[in-house]
Amino acid sequence: MQRTRAARKRIGDLVSAAALSEQAKSLLTRVAAWISDRNVAFWITSLGMIVMLLWAGSFKMAAPGAEGIIPLVSNSPLIWWHFKLFGPYIGSDIIGLTEWVAALLYIAAYFRPKAGVIAGLITTFMFFTTSSLLLTTPGAIISVPGIHLMRYMSNLGLFLFKDFIALGASLYLIGYFGRKAIVHENKH
Repeated sequence: MQRTRAARKRIGDLVSAAALSEQAKSLLTRVAAWISDRNVAFWITSLGMIVMLLWAGSFKMAAPGAEGIIPLVSNSPLIWWHFKLFGPYIGSDIIGLTEWVAALLYIAAYFRPKAGVIAGLITTFMFFTTSSLLLTTPGAIISVPGIHLMRYMSNLGLFLFKDFIALGASLYLIGYFGRKAIVHENKH
């Protein structure tokens, strides 16, 4: 009973959020409402995640991609064992296939929202792991000559930092598809 009330409240919150767009008066809030009403953030985030996962997964299944991540994986306290167990080429193929599976689950989530929750959990784990590489990969954080108080991200560090942003996108997609799955469950 309590679960049903909570689901109804969430559905009511979604309806009231749609009503906000009708209340927007200034140009700024009308633009924000237009973006919100059309789920622009969701579409850009989900499609961007799908393309990134398919592209990165494909690259990891090629020799240059596998060789490129050897120093990253080798210095990770979380996944250093992966290449020791599988070798760099098979290990990189497994990572690439995992990215493909997550991308396909995100695609399936447009029709079956629970698939998006599973994809989000997979990519959350992946991007949490790869975000940690920022702290463990030599050369990712550097000192700049003449500036002694701060350290900066190198190009490698900035490359790894994008996975921190992808971690946030993964959590956002879990929430988005989770809400859709809840509504779908309550309809049936």
